[in-house]
Amino acid sequence: MKSKLLLLALAVGITMPSSSNAQKAPVTLTIVCGSIGDEFELCRDNVAAWSKKTGNNVRVLETSANSSERLANYQRVLGEQSADIDIYQIDVVWPGIVNEYMIDLSPYFKAADQRQYISGILKSYKIGSKLVAVPWYTDGGALYYRTDLLQKYGYKTPPTSWNDLVTMAERIQEGERKTNPNFVGFAYNGRANEGLTCFALEVMSAFGAGTIVDLNGAITVNNQWSAAALDFAAKRFKNISPQNIAAFDGEKTRTLFQEGNAAFMRHWPFAYALAQDQNSAIRGKFGLARLPSGPRGRFPATQGGWGLAVSKFSKNPSVAADLIKFLTSADIQRERALRKGYQPTVQSVYSDDRVVNAYPYFRSFVGRVPVSRPSAVTGAKYARVSAAFAQTVQDVLSGKSDAKEALTALETQLNGIKGSGWTEK
Repeated sequence: MKSKLLLLALAVGITMPSSSNAQKAPVTLTIVCGSIGDEFELCRDNVAAWSKKTGNNVRVLETSANSSERLANYQRVLGEQSADIDIYQIDVVWPGIVNEYMIDLSPYFKAADQRQYISGILKSYKIGSKLVAVPWYTDGGALYYRTDLLQKYGYKTPPTSWNDLVTMAERIQEGERKTNPNFVGFAYNGRANEGLTCFALEVMSAFGAGTIVDLNGAITVNNQWSAAALDFAAKRFKNISPQNIAAFDGEKTRTLFQEGNAAFMRHWPFAYALAQDQNSAIRGKFGLARLPSGPRGRFPATQGGWGLAVSKFSKNPSVAADLIKFLTSADIQRERALRKGYQPTVQSVYSDDRVVNAYPYFRSFVGRVPVSRPSAVTGAKYARVSAAFAQTVQDVLSGKSDAKEALTALETQLNGIKGSGWTEK
């Protein structure tokens, strides 16, 4: 009960009224949605439309904006075998972690249903043949830049290499601090959480370092290119980022940029619509581009996104699956894209001119290298792998550790987590 209350303490519950015309007795479901930006508002509105259509009641819960905290809360509630929550919004890297607690959605999403989703994204939510979750929206790491400031300082295009970004950020920061002492050249998620894991993997990939654990389960993070990437980031980002960057999660980073206090920002595409809000200080003054390349000529972007899964403890799994089918449909994904710029997982939505004209950056990431986190191969141990990696990266970026020594220690730590195998508990 204690862990259940912990989740609900982070939640706001609302009940959608059922239709009086419903032929069957209404069912009451509970769905837990994210709270980043306008995410919760969109979820609530979409759920309300299904509730009105079907006559069923839905309680919508809002949980932590921090993905690591959210996962911990999920695991505590699911570990109690609680039937209080039917549908969970899960990160693309969580299927292996929560698999044992979720039903197989394949019986509710036949082959024809599954074909509408982008195949590579759908595959990320499968464990073997089991469909653990259905992809709701996708994204990848992107570089935000101030178009007005680039023009002011004589730059025609955003940086295409990390070296160029540092050079441009240093110059713009020096100039802007004459009137704004809080201005920084580059903002990113420096807090030791999943966001830092994503960002660090992108920088490492740009240097050709590979990933943390390869597809065969071998620990590969301790190599010369990983060390070179982290050394570069520690030395070159230090003077163009906030002094307390270790405290910056995704939302704090976005707020800094949106308030006009940064020239460049690494973030996810969903922040585009938020930065274009009428109250945004940078409305109409920024653009989106691929993340810069490194010395080995790669334009990496960590694959992100969220899906919807049904708890195996749900008392109404078929009704819950119907709600997921509605929420992940082409029509709803089109609405979410047009309203707030959430990238669809249904392929056909990208053929809608209204969508791509509203958010042309959907087409702008051709040529980027998708960076996958090792969640599939490490399974239920991924959360520990990511946490260890993120803390190591933060220690290097903050100057507490030397990159080579830190990576050697991380390799030892990961071997301890792996034990006799990634699938062994």
